[in-house]
Amino acid sequence: MKYVVIALASIQGLWMMIDGVYAMANGKYIGPEKPGPWASLFGAIGVDVFKLGPMFVLFGLAWLVFVGALLTETAWARNLGIVLSVLTLWYLPVGTLISIIVLGSLVVFIKS
Repeated sequence: MKYVVIALASIQGLWMMIDGVYAMANGKYIGPEKPGPWASLFGAIGVDVFKLGPMFVLFGLAWLVFVGALLTETAWARNLGIVLSVLTLWYLPVGTLISIIVLGSLVVFIKS
């Protein structure tokens, strides 16, 4: 199960980081002109979602740090993964699914 978590967290981290860099460089995200359902959540509170590129890069890097920590069996890896999973639940739809799977796996299968 650890390797499933590593694979999913790597996908999440790389995608968020790449998409964030792309958004900072191009003023839009990779894909259709309108971002996914997550953008509606931020738009509802008046946030310009096209200016969130740096946040995506930071989240992506944090996910990749989690992957490295999990691979090296660092003591705080599980806690970081739990925090990141909860903080990324807003990233509908695929990011939310990945976060739920990672969170569930960390809570049920991966202990310290």
